[in-house]
Amino acid sequence: MDNLYTFPSMDPQALRDLKKSIDSSFLEFSRSYGEAIEIFFEPLLLTLVWLEKLLIESPWPITILVLTGLAWITSRSWLATLFSATAFLIIGYLGMWPDTMATLAIISVATLLCIVFGIPVGIWISHSQRAKFVITPILDVMQTIPSFVYLIPVVMLLGIGKVPGLIAVGIYATPPIIRLTNLGIESVSNDVLEAADAMGASRLQKLLDVQLPLALPSIFAGVNQTIMMSLSMVVIASMIGVKGLGLPVLRAISNQYLALGLMNGLAIVALAIIFDRIAQLYGKRLQSYKETIQNE
Repeated sequence: MDNLYTFPSMDPQALRDLKKSIDSSFLEFSRSYGEAIEIFFEPLLLTLVWLEKLLIESPWPITILVLTGLAWITSRSWLATLFSATAFLIIGYLGMWPDTMATLAIISVATLLCIVFGIPVGIWISHSQRAKFVITPILDVMQTIPSFVYLIPVVMLLGIGKVPGLIAVGIYATPPIIRLTNLGIESVSNDVLEAADAMGASRLQKLLDVQLPLALPSIFAGVNQTIMMSLSMVVIASMIGVKGLGLPVLRAISNQYLALGLMNGLAIVALAIIFDRIAQLYGKRLQSYKETIQNE
């Protein structure tokens, strides 16, 4: 009867041997290919270091002017632009400017990396059911697996630093843009596609001139979600040596510094609000563009 209440498990010694085999195999892989992987990611590291140095060392009035100018160009809202400028001024006045610029650098590079990788994959799975069948479970794993789990092999391969943090952010933040790109392309009306076929458009022409323009609101919603999820990884990325607002928050947690954690946490929230509001306003402009095309 005891066997009914005890779940049958693998022999403890066999389980230890299996774990040891996995650990030794990955250790051997990291010793053999770790240096080659570091060289592969070197351009990414140089880009991140360059952007971080540019944002931190540039005169702050010029940086704020450029950032608020970008906010105006994308949102065309004086309220969003004014909020952005005010938030950056308060952040700088409270002594969080270098950390904020470091966070802005890694979020910018991570988002660009997610866009470059995510949009083509989203297009691919929208045109291939077989690819969608294979990639969708992978996206589920990327979104649900605890970040500390995939930090272990990344740190073993690349050590502590910016690139492992960037990869961790990318793994967590890429799925939304892939899913929403796929959703946007699949939601294009069949009537529109049939009209393009009737006009003799090739498959590539339909993609570039019809599907992608109409899917832009959904794609940009994916970009927005990617940015939000990247910001949510800031504190976790700080655990493996990524500079930014996450480090003071981590230090505040370790030493119970309420003011330090609250101020830097609110700075992260301010960045999230800026990105979210600007992205939403830009998405509305793209939606208006989509409706104009459909009416034509």
